[in-house]
Amino acid sequence: MTLAEYISGLEQAGELVRIRTFVDPVLEMADIADRMVKSPGGGKALLFENTGTAFPVLMNMMGSERRMLRALGVAGYAGITDRIDALFAAALSPKKNLWDKLKLLPALAQASQWFPTVSGKRGTCQEIVMEKPDLSQLPVLQTWAHDGGRFITLPIVHTKDPATGIRNAGMYRMQLFSENTTGMHWHTHKTGAKHYRDFAASARGGVFPVAVALGGDPVYSFCAAAPMPENMDEYLLAGFLRNRKVALVRCLTQPVEVPADADFVIEGYIDPAEAPVVEGPFGDHTGFYSLDDRYPLFHVTCITHRRHAVYPATVVGIPPQEDAYMSQAIEKIFLTPIRAALAPEVRDLHLPFEGVSHNIAIVKIDAAYRGQAVKVAHALWGAGQMMFNKIMIVTDGETDITDYRALWNAIAANYRPQYDTYFSHGPLDILDHAAAAAGFGGKICIDATIKSEVGGGVHATVHDAPPLGAPFAIRFDDGVDTADLRTCAWLLGNNIDAVRDCRVEHGKLMIDARSKSAKDNAPDKTYPARWPNIVCADAPTIAAVDAKWHTLGLGSFIPSPSLKYASLVRPGGAVANG
Repeated sequence: MTLAEYISGLEQAGELVRIRTFVDPVLEMADIADRMVKSPGGGKALLFENTGTAFPVLMNMMGSERRMLRALGVAGYAGITDRIDALFAAALSPKKNLWDKLKLLPALAQASQWFPTVSGKRGTCQEIVMEKPDLSQLPVLQTWAHDGGRFITLPIVHTKDPATGIRNAGMYRMQLFSENTTGMHWHTHKTGAKHYRDFAASARGGVFPVAVALGGDPVYSFCAAAPMPENMDEYLLAGFLRNRKVALVRCLTQPVEVPADADFVIEGYIDPAEAPVVEGPFGDHTGFYSLDDRYPLFHVTCITHRRHAVYPATVVGIPPQEDAYMSQAIEKIFLTPIRAALAPEVRDLHLPFEGVSHNIAIVKIDAAYRGQAVKVAHALWGAGQMMFNKIMIVTDGETDITDYRALWNAIAANYRPQYDTYFSHGPLDILDHAAAAAGFGGKICIDATIKSEVGGGVHATVHDAPPLGAPFAIRFDDGVDTADLRTCAWLLGNNIDAVRDCRVEHGKLMIDARSKSAKDNAPDKTYPARWPNIVCADAPTIAAVDAKWHTLGLGSFIPSPSLKYASLVRPGGAVANG
């Protein structure tokens, strides 16, 4: 499926709106997309046709469960998970004899159809080669008022392990610095960053080749964001999802392969001899700004694109955003591998939108013994991107963990803070602004499983005291609407270091979810030197979008979601100084 075919399918299904009025890629597109994705059901995909460049911009293409399933080519997630379950059952079941082993051959033959192929010919992504590579010819967005500039927000960044040659496709934002340079914002935990470090340390000299694809089959963007094991090609996952090989082609100026059907390819390199450059700030998926820091400088050597190319982009910020639906798909698809490799007792996993992919995880298990919730927590905290989780709630029984009222009832019935609260430390997302140290901080497990022991035919509850009302007491900043539980959950996940800001006192878990900065430090506290601001559209952008709304063809007026959060924004731009 090409991106053009995906767009055509969305339009036929009534899932896309073409916007012919000029909309500025600087700030305006993002505010419109934010209004749309936060409307009921995620609204519609948006194709901005008048961008001030030769290329239209597609946004919110996977910003609903309906469109996410369409991008994956299935009617429901069961269509994927059933296939995965069958594969794991065949691979992991005991093989008693030769016949049982032979039964695996069809599955192995099928798997061979998923590995990508590399063609010696040019792909449609190379139909047009820019005479002089110039990023200013692309409709690159600035999404929020205090961003450091324009950013490529949906890039598929291709690197290779310098020792093995194994390919990786990751998604790392890229800030434009000039017509042929950008930042490369890959965090230290990411595979692309590891490939670069290994190359720089190899003493082989030269520059590190990189290629960036934009567009093509929407499944590529999903796979680039998925938590694949290190040194496993993301295009193997794409091949599994499409049940066919992904066709790759060699770049024109760099020894890297990219999808033949991509809309754009940006080829280039990073020079390990160059010092990192200042990149950011950027209104990030946490709903806060990630502040300026130093990252490698990417030099562009070639830009190619297909005829009638479409530039894909996304906006991230206060949830829900498009990335929330991508995370929802990931949690469904990767549940079976988690069970098989880490914790077979896990029955379900839910990552609430308000937890911005990793801050909050809710797990349902088959609990058979005391402490099993803690065992599962530590197993998951050691697994890929789940290592970034800092609040894990574990339950069991028949609780529907996506039903928050039922979940609250299970917590109230089964969780006693003085017995069932467990703290740990470990890696956190580099974007976690509340962490006691960059990329490292506290974690908490809330054990809301049923506590019982069976012995001598007598079923006895472990807890010897009834619950003391609500098990939590959470303190928020002045101005936070505590009746808005989704906003409270979002702020809670972002604003705490679980060890520093949580304590059990008088039978309750006391949580300090207020904003913090170094000036607030007490002798026994370590707060960040800089606290980021909440991401909101500015008043001029909101007014400009309001004024042209009737020309956009988007139906009834939708006010900017930023208006809801404007009172929480503090002075200081990207850094909250107030």
